[in-house]
Amino acid sequence: MSFTPNTPVELQIRKIIFEKFNEADAIFTNDSIFEILKENSDIDPSWIIDDIETFVNDLCDSGLARNVAQNFTTIHLKLFDTVEKLHCNACNQDIFLGKSEDRFCPNSSCKSTI
Repeated sequence: MSFTPNTPVELQIRKIIFEKFNEADAIFTNDSIFEILKENSDIDPSWIIDDIETFVNDLCDSGLARNVAQNFTTIHLKLFDTVEKLHCNACNQDIFLGKSEDRFCPNSSCKSTI
């Protein structure tokens, strides 16, 4: 049985950052994001912290956040700038982008221009 989240995981993670860590000076970890994802119950229940590593790397590659430290599986992140809430009309999802990020939908199944 495969699990399909109601909201794409990459959008869930960006929403968590917007709601909980949306300050340029805030430092947060992939562990804190993962704990919130598990509480929200919209990820595969069998996932472990390593399963969100690709999504965290994508945040760094997009220019939203940067890796400021790492030890074993914990990645410490800091935003480049604050995040704003937008809406993608193509996939009809609320999306969250850093103010200096390119204006493309971060939903991996959409990628439309915003």
